[in-house]
Amino acid sequence: MWSVIKSVLAAFFGVQREQQRREDFENGRPVSFIVVGIAMAMLLVALVALVATLAAR
Repeated sequence: MWSVIKSVLAAFFGVQREQQRREDFENGRPVSFIVVGIAMAMLLVALVALVATLAAR
């Protein structure tokens, strides 16, 4: 699971190596990447909302 999280984070920042991306597509299960990606996106939105709320005070 840690490798999926690392791959999704690298993809979010656009720094994933080509070799790692190929390995993910060949060996990884798409469902795990989708679930982790959605969870990370929700976390990012929550963090942005929290920062915006704190900045507006």
